[in-house]
Amino acid sequence: MFEKKEQKSSDDFWREYEEKTGEEILKRGLGKYVSGWDEFDKKKLSGIWGLVITTSGGFRFHHFPQNHWLDSLTRFGSKGPAKEKTIFIPNEKIISNEVIKEKKWWRKIFISSIPHLVIRYIDEAGNEKQILFEAEYK
Repeated sequence: MFEKKEQKSSDDFWREYEEKTGEEILKRGLGKYVSGWDEFDKKKLSGIWGLVITTSGGFRFHHFPQNHWLDSLTRFGSKGPAKEKTIFIPNEKIISNEVIKEKKWWRKIFISSIPHLVIRYIDEAGNEKQILFEAEYK
């Protein structure tokens, strides 16, 4: 009656991701986009979760659509299902990247202790920009 979907291992997923992009994955983690990417900021997409990935070719953020019943209610009347959203910044456009972690134990009590990933890059127009994520890397 119900068909069971074949489950992939996480190793299979990452191997396929490398094959799809043609780039080796150097680091990866889960992160939340905060600000700094014009396309996302115009659509008010701050706060979306996705994969934060450093590859041999650059930096990637990959958001997969969520299929939750509450999401279905909030999309009622919208044009079609949610779509994947991606950010890619090639290595040659990246000026610097920094993971900022709160080091003082007493500040961790009062301030979010989630590490922040800050990437400074050059956009298509040649302007220096900064993109911000909350992210945990592996």
